Amino acid sequence: MSDSHIKLIAPLNKAATPRGTAATFLRRIPISFLLVVVAPVLAASFYFLLIATPRYVAEAKFVVRSATERQPSSLGVALQGVGIPAGQTDAFAVHAYINSRDGLRQVMSAVPVEEIYGPGRADPLSRVPAVFARPSFESLFKGTRRYISVAYDSTTGISTLRVQAFRPRDAQIVSEALLAGGESLVNRLNLRAEGDAVAEGERTVIEAQARVARAQAELADFRNAERFIDPESTATAGGELVSQLLLTIANLKAERSQIAAEAPLSPQLSIIDGRIRAYEDQVQQARGAIAGGADSLVPKISQYEQLATEREFSQRALLAATQALETARLDSRRQKLYLERIVNPSRPDEPLEPKRWLSILAVLAVALTVYGTGWLIAAGLRESRQS
Repeated sequence: MSDSHIKLIAPLNKAATPRGTAATFLRRIPISFLLVVVAPVLAASFYFLLIATPRYVAEAKFVVRSATERQPSSLGVALQGVGIPAGQTDAFAVHAYINSRDGLRQVMSAVPVEEIYGPGRADPLSRVPAVFARPSFESLFKGTRRYISVAYDSTTGISTLRVQAFRPRDAQIVSEALLAGGESLVNRLNLRAEGDAVAEGERTVIEAQARVARAQAELADFRNAERFIDPESTATAGGELVSQLLLTIANLKAERSQIAAEAPLSPQLSIIDGRIRAYEDQVQQARGAIAGGADSLVPKISQYEQLATEREFSQRALLAATQALETARLDSRRQKLYLERIVNPSRPDEPLEPKRWLSILAVLAVALTVYGTGWLIAAGLRESRQS
């Protein structure tokens, strides 16, 4: 028979039970989970809830339009639906300027950017330049890109400018300075296009004037060399002379026929025959002067017509160039391209950035993803070793 043992059953120490349970629970948490998940989430919570400087957002909306822009056709509306709206090139030029170093330099000339985003107004992770970055314009430019963004709506053609700063007034004045820089860029584009158009018009007018002067000089040289003003008029006069001579010859022949019929032996017949031969010689000479040989009027008329045609064309070209220049000058007085503000940047009432809890949840999601991926890889390696 075995010895009997008496066991004492007593209530547990209730105060020690939760403490032991918590300690046991903590001991069961893997070190890797604490390092990969818990530590980053605690650090993110500490930063976003206690350290991160609130950022105020000033938002502005604008469009870049052309003064001659027409209503889009059905094809244009269809193209807008697939992201090819008219005028987006001009808007993108303003976007590029806002995001450029030249744009930042112009803003710095009007606004103390280094002070607005510097250490005195931001936490160590939000300041510009960063804690370990060397102070320079390049580091300032790269740092401010986090707080300045501009987007384009291809459906409406509206651009949205968002500027973040650590004080409400700073966000507003930086946004105003960027819009002023965009307007300055648009004005420069207008001036450049207008200047190019006027300069091209003036150059065309000068060339047309030189062409007219050259044509007139060649025509004057031709007239001086040939010693008459208009060979066409001379040829016309020669033709009229030939016609008169032929008419006179016809009258003389009619008169001779009448005399020969009445008095065949009349001495007037020989006189009339002499006059007829003289008039016929004049007709031959007049015809030879008009269309005889190399010295006749026909080749001279051809050359004269070429010179006169060149003068007429050059005068027409000068008139067209002058009208085009006047049109360019009138257009230069009108603004072809302009930046129109739809919503002016106002002073924000409360900070919108950073989104603290959303940022903490994002860190948690990334940490859990990394930890889960690592755990699956480790489990797979363990199974492969056991097998």
